[in-house]
Amino acid sequence: MRTMTATEASRKFSELLDAIEHGETVTITRGNHPVAEIGPARLRTGADLEAALADLPPLDPDVEKDIESALALLTNEMSDPWADD
Repeated sequence: MRTMTATEASRKFSELLDAIEHGETVTITRGNHPVAEIGPARLRTGADLEAALADLPPLDPDVEKDIESALALLTNEMSDPWADD
């Protein structure tokens, strides 16, 4: 794992991103104290979402109706009250 100071990371940002793109995790320090770790972004999948939601309680049965009602408000054809007639 590479370590860079905050100043070095700022001045060599493109180099920092190249290292991360190649799989490195870089620790950024300020005053000899680590303040951040930057690593490659993880690709997210539907399985990740399913796992994140697995422990949540089921939705209230009325939620679907509430969503439909909210969407209906957004899609209603209403005249623009500020339009010049």
